[in-house]
Amino acid sequence: MNWLTVAAQVGWSTASLAILESMALPRTPLSRLFTVLLTGLLAGLVLAVAVLPGNLLLGFAARSAFGSYSALPDVLRTPATPQRSYVYANDGTTLITTFYDVNRTDVGLDEIAPTMRAAIVAAEDRRFYNHGGVDLRGMARALVSNATGGETTQGGSTLTMQYVRNVLKTDPGRTAEERAAATEQTVERKLQEIRYAKALEQRLSKDEILNRYLNIAYFGSGAYGISAASQRYFAKTPADLTLSEAALLAGLVQSPEAYNPIDGDQEAALARRAYVLNAMADTGVITAGEAAAARAEPLTLRPTAQPNGCTALAGGQDDWSFFCDYLRQWWLTQPVFGETVEEREQALRRGGYTVVTSLDPKLQATAQQQATSVYGYDEERVLPIAAVEPGTGRVLAMAVNRHYSLAPNPAGQPNYPNTVNPLISGGDSVAGYQAGSTFKLFTMLAALEAGMPLSTGFDAPSRLPTRYDADGDSSCDGRWCPANSNPEWMDGYRMMWDGFGRSVNTYFVWLAEQVGPEKVVEMAQRLGITFRADSDADFAEHNAENWGSFTLGVAATTPLDLANAYATVAAEGVYCAPLPVVSVTAPDGSPVSVAPSCERVLDADVARAATDAARCPVGQQSPFGQCNGGTATSVNQILGGRPVAGKTGSSEGNATETFVGFTPQIAVAGIAANPDDATDAVGAAVQAEVIAAVARVMSTAVQGQPELAFDAPSRALVGDPRRPVERPEPDRGPQREPSDDRGPLVEFRRWLDRLNRG
Repeated sequence: MNWLTVAAQVGWSTASLAILESMALPRTPLSRLFTVLLTGLLAGLVLAVAVLPGNLLLGFAARSAFGSYSALPDVLRTPATPQRSYVYANDGTTLITTFYDVNRTDVGLDEIAPTMRAAIVAAEDRRFYNHGGVDLRGMARALVSNATGGETTQGGSTLTMQYVRNVLKTDPGRTAEERAAATEQTVERKLQEIRYAKALEQRLSKDEILNRYLNIAYFGSGAYGISAASQRYFAKTPADLTLSEAALLAGLVQSPEAYNPIDGDQEAALARRAYVLNAMADTGVITAGEAAAARAEPLTLRPTAQPNGCTALAGGQDDWSFFCDYLRQWWLTQPVFGETVEEREQALRRGGYTVVTSLDPKLQATAQQQATSVYGYDEERVLPIAAVEPGTGRVLAMAVNRHYSLAPNPAGQPNYPNTVNPLISGGDSVAGYQAGSTFKLFTMLAALEAGMPLSTGFDAPSRLPTRYDADGDSSCDGRWCPANSNPEWMDGYRMMWDGFGRSVNTYFVWLAEQVGPEKVVEMAQRLGITFRADSDADFAEHNAENWGSFTLGVAATTPLDLANAYATVAAEGVYCAPLPVVSVTAPDGSPVSVAPSCERVLDADVARAATDAARCPVGQQSPFGQCNGGTATSVNQILGGRPVAGKTGSSEGNATETFVGFTPQIAVAGIAANPDDATDAVGAAVQAEVIAAVARVMSTAVQGQPELAFDAPSRALVGDPRRPVERPEPDRGPQREPSDDRGPLVEFRRWLDRLNRG
């Protein structure tokens, strides 16, 4: 578009356009010389126009359709500037981290110190409150400086025009080419900027424009907007800025990198600060004495780097990073934040949300302490622990003895000592770990749901021949033949109470046969157990009716899935999807719907009956007096006798050791394993430590909460014992969870191969 075309379209003289060109376009030495000769004439013309009533420039803008507020781009009428999202713990005040592409947080004008408002006006647009969006006097001043090659401390663009430019060049709804065009040195762009500025001034108050400008201006060192700048340079809110601090920040916007005192020239920053203070004194907002005192103040910075993402959390809380990562993965699955994963990611990093998570700092501290008390950061084995709130699914803690870091590891150890893999929640390359006899819960639930009462009895043998094909040590004449590893303590007539309490393998394999293994698999899935390993998913889909060993916990799971499954029983059959948030608030203060997603998946009476039997392993007594030994009786002492239930689990050869416990208010699970080497068995000796660690997390969770009792099941699900249970004389106290006899052998080999492949 040439000069005559532009002039014809807008009704301006060629001379007027040349004035704009001299401000917007770079000059060659020859053109600069020519412009010098015309400077006096053109400047006089500009000044003459400026004093005319309803001068031509503003008159055109008012009359032009392009100058109407309704014709403005949406982003100028309703700003959509990228903002930082804040993530807090469940108290709403403890910062976990922030997410941002652009380090910006909008604040209201009343949250900005008056001295900061005055400083930016004095530095950038002294006649801000007197012009209508375009200041021809300022343009003339800039024209003279640009034409003569001199330096200017104040440009020709008003704050309103600068605001327009900043919005258009950062609009996330525009293409990269469109954003670049917002700063092109062309007359067309300058005319557009003027028209938009005039239109904004017709509708918005000066204070609204000033507020928007302060929230979008770039202050250097990655800080966009006055809130981020105040934190970056002085570690304070913009409301608390002093006069000298405000003047320093106001001076940065003209050349953020050149005047930046952190990354640039501190002397230049101080000189620019002095200019702003003098300008404030000249305009009368401060006295000359106040300006002099502020100029004499030494440069005192408190550089603060805002955390960004999950690898650098506020306060160096390395142990919160796994929860942070789980939150981010959850966010990316939620349609409320966008139709695609990319849109949801952008919403988190640019949307300016305030997220109050479910993370309980006190409980997290206990969980981390307990995880590292069993295995330190310098040990290859791990104890991932997860805590879930029954009835909401809210995840209260996620701990493991690993550094959440991308730092290098020794060869062949992708998860030691640094990892960003989800060792607690599963996903990506983490399928999980075998949790042993904790899966017997699903068999018991399936049997209860099928109408088999707690008193269902079976004379459990040391070994039980089954209908499933097998070979090797676990077979009897070609059939899978699981065994009880402690026959003296396990064999004999058992019902669900003592079968569960003593973790009798042959009783539960028999029970699974009665109800059907496919029903047990379906029950586990109903309670949220996810088969992340391809071999497990394939077995569940195509051969569940022959998965007799499923009841012994051969499928991989995670502490989070396991804790949430048991939380479903604690909530009397109400399953809630795991949820890492309490609330999410949009930048405009409106709430985003992130309520718990819950549904009843079990009859309440079935859940109560399972809970009744689950009190046996932890050393408590069923209301019906049928508990007579357990594998985790120390839990009763650690919890101080308050109602609690749970289950231990040991995988083949004690490769892993697991405990999951629950009260009506909390469910916690921990699994000891080596995520990089399935052949490295953690050993039976660590079982007691795992039990105690999980129990102490539970104790912290219920501290100060009322002691709630479990409701007893109905007589229909209790039934009548077929014969009196013979109690040991005397009771020899807690026994170790026996290693489960997996079988068939081919299935165990498949599991080892899967873990060895990572």
